[in-house]
Parts: sequence; C-alpha cells; structure tokens
Amino acid sequence: MENKTELLTKIAQDYYISGLSIGQIVDKYHLSRYLVNKYLEEAKQEKIVTITIHTPLERQRDLEKKIHDLFDIDNIYIIKDSQDTCDQESHVITFAASEIFRHIQASRIVGTVWGETISEIIEQLPQVMLEDCTFTQFIGENKKYKSKAGTMRMVQKIADKFSANYLTLSGPLYIAEPNTRKGMLEEFSSQPTLAAAKQMDLIFCGLGTLASLKSIPIWRDHLKTLFPKINTGDIAGMAYGRPYDIHGNFLNQDSDCTFGIDLATIFKVPKRICVVRSKFKSQATIGALRGRLFTDLILTESVARRLLDDLK
Repeated sequence: MENKTELLTKIAQDYYISGLSIGQIVDKYHLSRYLVNKYLEEAKQEKIVTITIHTPLERQRDLEKKIHDLFDIDNIYIIKDSQDTCDQESHVITFAASEIFRHIQASRIVGTVWGETISEIIEQLPQVMLEDCTFTQFIGENKKYKSKAGTMRMVQKIADKFSANYLTLSGPLYIAEPNTRKGMLEEFSSQPTLAAAKQMDLIFCGLGTLASLKSIPIWRDHLKTLFPKINTGDIAGMAYGRPYDIHGNFLNQDSDCTFGIDLATIFKVPKRICVVRSKFKSQATIGALRGRLFTDLILTESVARRLLDDLK
C-alpha cells in the first residue's frame, strides 16, 4: 500500500501537471471531493507543491525575426535584457527551464551534458514525478571534478528532481587510443547507456568553447593529441564534445576521439535545445546557427546583439 506522501504527490501531479479535474481525480482514486481538495491543500503545506507566479518574460521579437531571416531557424527565443545583470541571467534560465520542462514531459529519454548553465536550469525545474522518463549521458565525463556541474552529476541531479531513472557512461569525454575507445564502447557496462542514448527524444545543453576545454588540465595538456589535425584558431565553439568552425563544420570528423554516440546519431534526435547566455560566445553561436547544430536556441538579448554586430 502506498504511503501518504506518494498519494499526495500523485494527486498533485494529476491536478497541476496533467490537468485532471477534481471529478476525474475522485473517480481515479475512489475518493470524495472533500478528500481530494484536502489532499491538494496538504500537498502545498508539505511543500510537495510550490506555486510561483512569474511575470511573463519579454522576448525580443524583432531580433528573433532578424536571426530567423539570416539563418532560417524557426525555434529561436531571445529574452530581453534586464537593467540588472543578475536578473538578466536569471530571466533566460527561468525561460529555458520552462521551455525545456515542456519538452521533457513529452519525452521518454532525455540526454544532457555538463555546465553551470545546465546546472542552474535543472535547479529551476519543478519537482514532480516523471517515473517513465529516463535521463542519460550520451558522451563521457568532462573530468571537471572540482565543479558541481560535471557530466555524471547532471544526470543524477535531474533524475533526483523527477524521481526518474538515469544512466551514466563510465568513461572520460575523450579516449585517444582507437582500440581502447572501441573496446570501451563495446563493454557490456556501456551498452545500456548507449542503447538508451540512441533513442533520445530530447537533448538540452549549452555551448562550449576552447577556453572552457582548456580550463580542465587533462584536456589542456593533451590538445595536440585530441585534435591532431586542427588549427585551434579555427575553433569557434564546442558542441557535443566536438570542435566546430565559424561555418558550423565539425573539425575532427576524421579523428574524433569522443567517447559516446556519434554525430550522425545525435543529429537524429528530433529536439536539440541549446541555451546561451554569455555574449563572449557570439562566434560559437554564429557557427552553431550556420551549421544547424541545434533545433532550438535560447539566447539573451546581449548575445543576439553581439552576434549581429559580429556579422556586420
């Protein structure tokens, strides 16, 4: 028999998330209307349900149209800057969390990576039960162990948020030796995660840069091994662990040592959402737009204006 907390959670999810009426919940759980209303109130008192009313975030529709016309991307969201820099960053995180949660609810398998932006988005997601959803790594760990935003921690963090399942890859982001990488991919311990990753409905992530990769000593010290045929000056950004240029072309396709699923499989994922909030990533954003690396981009106004200036 389920305990009281589980019952309160299920009723609250049916009412607030699934949109069931009081009458439908009465029929589903064979309870009186009085008890359903009482349990919904108890769910708020127990902090199972928290209700926050947000002022609608203003989007910069004129900038969205300009970027749409330049890059032919339909799903572009540009959040208007606030006078307060802290509010400005929190606004784009709030919007991104809302948009990503909408897609998570319609997904069965969701992939994500590391980063402070992703960590903050997860913190903004509502705490509800999504037991039928699985969160998975699709590339290895970035080995940024001093950060709270490492790869494995992200799938654990979001799974805990939704009382959901999660899958991890027990290996680093890059494995330079081809036979070792092939063997790791074929290991039975890797198979459940890789099989799930190949069925992802949704990926959400941020944009990386060469500077962010260099901030991790092990990768900084072995850049020539990781990217043997690449002039690092040509790297505009990093997506899915791989470097790409200002035109959106991946630079290491013939020498890719990323541990995880391949780019062809990643590009079959129907919804790939990227969130960018630093104007210093304008070149990375231009490359991502040109290469159609994502289906959806969520940007701050300052990022959008910077990239338009860079295109002049």
